[in-house]
Amino acid sequence: MGRKKAPGLYKRGGVWHIDKQIRGIRVCESTGESDLERAEEYLAKKAEEVRQAAVYGIRPKRAFRKAATKYLNENQHKRRLHDEALHLRQLDPFIGHLPLESVHLGALQPFIKARQKQGVKTKSINLALGIVRHILNVSASEWLDENNLTWLQSPPKIRLLKVNDARKPYPLSWDEQTRLFKELPPHLARMALFKVNTGIRDKEVCFLRWEWEVPVPELNTSVFIIPEGWVKNGEERLVVLNRIALSVINELRGEHPEYVFTYRGHHMTKMNNTAWKNARKRADLCQVRVHDIKHTFGRRLRAAGVNFEDRQDLLGHKSGRITTHYSAAELENLLKAADSVCGDSSRKSPALVLLKQKSGRTYALTA
Repeated sequence: MGRKKAPGLYKRGGVWHIDKQIRGIRVCESTGESDLERAEEYLAKKAEEVRQAAVYGIRPKRAFRKAATKYLNENQHKRRLHDEALHLRQLDPFIGHLPLESVHLGALQPFIKARQKQGVKTKSINLALGIVRHILNVSASEWLDENNLTWLQSPPKIRLLKVNDARKPYPLSWDEQTRLFKELPPHLARMALFKVNTGIRDKEVCFLRWEWEVPVPELNTSVFIIPEGWVKNGEERLVVLNRIALSVINELRGEHPEYVFTYRGHHMTKMNNTAWKNARKRADLCQVRVHDIKHTFGRRLRAAGVNFEDRQDLLGHKSGRITTHYSAAELENLLKAADSVCGDSSRKSPALVLLKQKSGRTYALTA
């Protein structure tokens, strides 16, 4: 006859679990053990942790992995949670098993060195370090256990790395724009032309929807208002259409019932694909990134003398103003500012050159 198991243990799916009242606190969790003897050792250790916390105020040891899981579960509403989960998965082999009080900048050095060896940019590494820092901060300030103790007594100082490998923006000249855009396939050429005349981001142009268009009959035009969930800074984004951007929009009407920019009947998820990279090579502009098109719009606005506040609004930067609530007069001012980057049509600026493919079809119209 086998020996009796410790009270409070039960087996489910081949693994022993705890369901037991310990000093008035109900503990329900998996031991992670399939062996009864090891499960009982886990239960005894857990009971001692509860006693130490209740009698002496000693916090039980919790692995960073448990804190990371709690953080992800409590922040399902965050727009960039998927990115944060990816960073935490990359961190897990290095610090996931460590107790919270053992996670500090020194413990993170193997992760930092490994990522640097892989050629990861400092900015990306800092994003991961920032998530660790935030989790440790809330562990020490917000998360309370059954004994009203925070998960961590005090958070360590985790300094971010100095960014010295950030790539500088590369705004396109008019000639470079012509060279690049002529090499792009039709769907990308239209997206690029729209982007360089509105300054919207990659995700915003890829997922742009017709339902977001708002007519402005007073100015004989329309604008797009992108909902906050699709905008990087979490605020609604006003997209003002200068005469070139409007011509692109008018050309695309009726091609798809939902999305403005499509390829073979489907919207794209990113512009930085193989076709974009091949076009850069043919144009001898391998250094140009998709985001540089946005920088090009911003640089041209500044060169045209557009004031800082209007540049902020046109580029969709966070400014503290409610940028989607404008009067017709204010919109007219922004429209004039956006039109200032269309170039001088009298000298046939490259921005207004018709983009044609070998078939001779025109894909982007002038205003």
